[in-house]
Amino acid sequence: MILELADIRIHPGQNAAFDEAIARGLRDVISKAKGFQGYKVNKGIESPERYILQIFWDTLEDHTVGFREGELFPQWRAIVGPFFASPPVVEHFDLVVKSV
Repeated sequence: MILELADIRIHPGQNAAFDEAIARGLRDVISKAKGFQGYKVNKGIESPERYILQIFWDTLEDHTVGFREGELFPQWRAIVGPFFASPPVVEHFDLVVKSV
């Protein structure tokens, strides 16, 4: 399993609308992608315009090729992209250890 971690910064004052948009985009678009396993979204307390999006994929290529180069990516960006104050910083991680 691969973890995609996206550090997202949105425009101030857009939290309620972004919360709805990201939930809709994950539910209606990303969840349909090959290799998708699940997601988590956290919002900053000290920095409420900062979000950490975690998406779990079967393989790196499911995200970087299948999703990013497929027809679902433009749909996703149309939903959430207008809220971005700057491009998200995205990195991928391998699982080392986890609790039960």
